[in-house]
Amino acid sequence: MKFNKWTMGLAAIGVVSLASVARADETKMSQVETALSNTTLSGYVDTSAQWNIGSQNGGATPGSIGLYGYGAGKADGFNLNAIDLALDKPLDESPWAAGYHVELMFGPDSPASSTGEAYGDNTGTRNNTGYNSYFSVPNYIRQAYVTLRTPVADTGIDWKIGVWDTIIGYESSSDPLNPNYTRSYGYTVEPTTHTGILATYRANDMVSVSAGIADGSQVNVVQFGTVGPAPINGRAALESQKAYMAAVALTAPDSWGWMKGATINAGIIDAIDSGRGTFQGTTSFYAGATVPTPMTALKVGAAFDYLDLHNAHHGGGNSDSSLWNVGLYANFQANDKLSFNGRAEHLDVNGSKIAADEFTATVQYALWANVLTRAEIRWDHVEHGTAFDNAANAGNGAGQNPNGFGIHDNAFLVALNVIYQF
Repeated sequence: MKFNKWTMGLAAIGVVSLASVARADETKMSQVETALSNTTLSGYVDTSAQWNIGSQNGGATPGSIGLYGYGAGKADGFNLNAIDLALDKPLDESPWAAGYHVELMFGPDSPASSTGEAYGDNTGTRNNTGYNSYFSVPNYIRQAYVTLRTPVADTGIDWKIGVWDTIIGYESSSDPLNPNYTRSYGYTVEPTTHTGILATYRANDMVSVSAGIADGSQVNVVQFGTVGPAPINGRAALESQKAYMAAVALTAPDSWGWMKGATINAGIIDAIDSGRGTFQGTTSFYAGATVPTPMTALKVGAAFDYLDLHNAHHGGGNSDSSLWNVGLYANFQANDKLSFNGRAEHLDVNGSKIAADEFTATVQYALWANVLTRAEIRWDHVEHGTAFDNAANAGNGAGQNPNGFGIHDNAFLVALNVIYQF
């Protein structure tokens, strides 16, 4: 072990002993090693090739963020979707356990690539209409929270404090956890991220409940019917305006035979202030289930989302506007490597003519170790008017679309998704 000149000098006059200094350094190193021994590093690299048939790289497509899918700017090309890195120290079994989760995401799907128009949350300069300027979220943080346990009742209460994923929804913001490459309509109308505190109590192996409070501004609603990641530490106009949420999860026990492992989830998130001047808050309702079947290889699922925009006054319509979406899922695990995933959805927006359906079929195969490969086809259809492929046809010339909305009522997507997980 090497010692600096001051330690050697103090040792020479007998103030300290080299043995005690060495023991102190070893103790510090031992403490560092103990703190890091249970920390894990994980993540993934997500890539894709996507062809939006007939889209001409323009307009709303099933690969655009909003009501019609996920992943803006990915049509007709090769894409880096995301690089995700996560550090974890999970809670152990002790009654006063502590840990953390830090997850960073880089690339087009990261929070830093989203923008929005905010009101009263100090993200930009207020203009004469009462809105802030458009802003971008200047960070790559997907999640970052401290986890704590307090020994209340038999199992204790687990806490998350910081930035964490929403407690509702069938699909995840982590791409490898989803059954399909593209996102559902349901995902696009739900909050995805909150900054606040969340408590979870697991009564037993069958029942757990969660409740939390988070910053109320910009709860992922960027414009009517579309969402994007909320800015971290976003604030509502008034200090009392927060987002309140609760959820319950039920899991079938082993004694239920072929139904064992079935899950039912339900939750509600109420944000008193949305951060926009056009409406004064949102309420999201969610219910979902995943159920095995007597055929061991087959699982089915369902999800229902209802989003209420308080006092929206959208387009001169109802003072309260809303939308709802229902999705059906199916997973067939043919063998350890091969699976087939299907999804069907219907979306309806109250007070407008927007009604849409989508059907997605995905083949997933694990050919290489740690690599997830998926081939997917998707069909989107709007029931009234046209909604797709407007950008390449904007203008006033012959065959062009001056309204800037869409020229097709159908959209088709073919994609290959390759994800390396570590």
